[in-house]
Amino acid sequence: MKTSITKQAVFAGGCFWGVEHLMQNTPGVLDVTSGYTGGSVDNPTYEQVRSGKTGHFEAVCVTYDPAQTDYESLAKLFFEIHDFTQTDGQGPDIGSQYRSAVFYADSTQKQIAQKLIALLQSKGYRVATQVLPLQTFWPAEDYHQNYYVRKGTEPYCHLRVKRFD
Repeated sequence: MKTSITKQAVFAGGCFWGVEHLMQNTPGVLDVTSGYTGGSVDNPTYEQVRSGKTGHFEAVCVTYDPAQTDYESLAKLFFEIHDFTQTDGQGPDIGSQYRSAVFYADSTQKQIAQKLIALLQSKGYRVATQVLPLQTFWPAEDYHQNYYVRKGTEPYCHLRVKRFD
């Protein structure tokens, strides 16, 4: 009996709905959960996070099959689907909960994120994305999960722009 091994990656790139939607359609991605991380309140609610007082980021937890994709590919996609140069939000979504960050679970993830940021900087980009140790990831309320799939629409402030090839 073969046991499937999965890994996780956590990214914050503005409103979690758009990041979730674009990550979900990636080969090797098994699940994407919208939620909150990086803050000071246990089990925060959307209302608490949107107040900007908890320190949380809107983020996604990507569960993937490492036999089909890898962390670096997902991190590259993350940098291609949001504006990593914006310091206070994404597009029209302004606030500390919409900041850009990579949350690393181990030194390999941290090194990959730092390498990609250095590459973007060498291309002239001013990268605002923070690289932070992963804290507890709190899943968002059910009505935030699979938002664009349920609505049948596309994200309004996330669009893929190739930056690495």
